[in-house]
Amino acid sequence: MKLPTTDALAARARAALDRIGAAVPEGTGLAARSPITGEDLFGLRPSSPAETAAAIGAAAEAFTAWRTTPAPVRGNLVRVLGELLRAHQDDLAELITVEAGKIRSEALGEVQEMIDICEFAVGLSRQLYGRTIASERPGHRLAETWHPLGVVGVISAFNFPAAVWSWNTAVALVCGDAVVWKPSELTPLVAIGASHLLDRAIAEVDAPRDVHRLVLGGRDVGERLVDDPRVALVSATGSTRMGRAVGPRVAARFGRSLLELGGNNASVVAPSADLDLALRAVVFGAVGTAGQRCTTLRRLIIHRDVADEFVTRLANAYAGLPIGDPFDDRTLVGPLISGTATDAMAQALDKAVAEGGELVCGGERLAPTYVRPAIVRMPHQNGIVREETFAPILYVLTYDAFGEAVALHNDVPQGLSSSIFTRDQGEAERFLASDGSDCGIANVNIGTSGAEIGGAFGGEKETGGGRESGSDAWRAYMRRATNTVNYSGTLTLAQNVSFL
Repeated sequence: MKLPTTDALAARARAALDRIGAAVPEGTGLAARSPITGEDLFGLRPSSPAETAAAIGAAAEAFTAWRTTPAPVRGNLVRVLGELLRAHQDDLAELITVEAGKIRSEALGEVQEMIDICEFAVGLSRQLYGRTIASERPGHRLAETWHPLGVVGVISAFNFPAAVWSWNTAVALVCGDAVVWKPSELTPLVAIGASHLLDRAIAEVDAPRDVHRLVLGGRDVGERLVDDPRVALVSATGSTRMGRAVGPRVAARFGRSLLELGGNNASVVAPSADLDLALRAVVFGAVGTAGQRCTTLRRLIIHRDVADEFVTRLANAYAGLPIGDPFDDRTLVGPLISGTATDAMAQALDKAVAEGGELVCGGERLAPTYVRPAIVRMPHQNGIVREETFAPILYVLTYDAFGEAVALHNDVPQGLSSSIFTRDQGEAERFLASDGSDCGIANVNIGTSGAEIGGAFGGEKETGGGRESGSDAWRAYMRRATNTVNYSGTLTLAQNVSFL
């Protein structure tokens, strides 16, 4: 496997940042690293506790001016950001490939997602609708209005190092909030590049300079956002374990949290399914981003009548997957984020076999951070199948009756994304019904990965319950006020109460 050198990757990263215009805060304490070689590119200086506190304070001060800026004017900031993202799409994609290991088309797709959410948010800036409510009292108007919330702390993960930030930030900014971003310590260069583009947009439209601040570092920096009472909302993306720590700590100070946590996503393949369509969707869902999406397909629940044929075709497709340098346009499977991730995959496969699983194909470690995607047929859904391993492992389970498939699908702690492949309309509708899939995302004849920004993104159960991106997800970033206006000239109490 021929891969670029670490020096070449460092040069590519520096060149991309230079084109963006961003300076690198070099130092010690934090390393920019590439999973392509598994080696450090160069050292960075993390934010100190004092700097993190100052960033939060500056954002809180900027909020006092930003919240009274008209929403369409706030939208103009996001419009300019979208234009800069479009101009530097290749540069940000370059950084994403260097630091997250995504293949070129997926890296470009992530930046396109950022552009898309900016366009969505600009339109949203003129649609932050309240409502008028019928009052029971004559001469009264009852209404509901929405107001900016405050400082939003965004804690993002390595697998979508820029897109998840943009989902939160574009919407939060048009809602009138200030943002403090703590990116994954595994992808600081992407954050430096994206944040600088927003700094340029802020300067161009003369918005408050500190309406967005970037802080770099590890868990300790994130904890300061979690615990600071000046941070009104903490939007955190990561593991369920992380969510168990963040949620109670934010709640203890009566703050808000928006949690996007683990997924153990499944697709049901019914006997009537278009198997050609299902095959392509399953391969991308299970293998895209080297199995490191929160929406990655991890469980395939397939009808017994078509299971053997489909698994054989699936294994043949896996055998032809090009694995290697993500900068090579022919590559479809890049690296896992670290050697620790490859170790976790090996341990999960060992557990699966020990629990009665049959390794159909894959699982070999090809380099310190490279693996061959694996398919494992499982006799039951216990043990390791109920856990999320952030790696390209697809567990295959069979069913006989549709109700059994739905029960298997729902019988895991997580509830993010789901899909069914069927040409039976009744099965499709049952899967989407209230007693069907229990996930936040439920699809028909398309895979579990690749959500559009127009719909709210998020899941149920141990996935955290948060919603980001489109639809009415904007409400999480605002506070609601119920207003009663009495223009009657007399005081009429509700519920016919008589007093004085």
